[in-house]
Amino acid sequence: MTLTIDLFWSFRSPYSYLATPRLLALRAEWDLAIRFRPVRPLAVRDAGFFERIDPRWPLYVVRDVFRLAQMAGLPFAPPRPDPIVQNMATREIAAEQPHIGRLTRLGQAAAEQGDGLAFAHAVASRIWGGTPDWHQGTHLAEAAAVAGLDWAALDIAEREETARLDAAIAANEAAQDASGHWGVPLMLFDGEPFFGQDRIDVLLWRLRQNGLVARE
Repeated sequence: MTLTIDLFWSFRSPYSYLATPRLLALRAEWDLAIRFRPVRPLAVRDAGFFERIDPRWPLYVVRDVFRLAQMAGLPFAPPRPDPIVQNMATREIAAEQPHIGRLTRLGQAAAEQGDGLAFAHAVASRIWGGTPDWHQGTHLAEAAAVAGLDWAALDIAEREETARLDAAIAANEAAQDASGHWGVPLMLFDGEPFFGQDRIDVLLWRLRQNGLVARE
């Protein structure tokens, strides 16, 4: 029997980007369905988030994600532009956010079209892999093609079904909040949350306890 997990994932999270290749490999090797559920980053959902955290934390994250990318052999560079508009000196989040809403809606539309995880990986590889102006030109369309999705349909859905997609994203965020953890990437299996790209092995162990089998 195919097992299913929920994956709560953010386009602004470098850890989400780093986890995605391993999750794709997990899905390819094992009889596992991954329900991709994009969420907005905490910086947007909670305007006071960065005001409450230790100021050393962002500096640690930068160091950590660079070394993790090196260890995994993944390209990594600061995004140009950042998926959210934020003054990194003051940590203030801008009122206008031209990118993250569109990205998250596209991710939800891709999940509905059939493979949100593959689309997220292709897009994140551009955002976090060093592609300048990833939001312009044909970059997103090329990412959709890599994922085997219809870019024109995704683009139309994002522009014409904004309210419906935002409602689906709000439902994802509510389910994440109810899961017992707030961070991303967050994998949820049978009500049990597994937070972080460093918990994928633990997740696999639990899935195998519950009868996960390799694909034939």
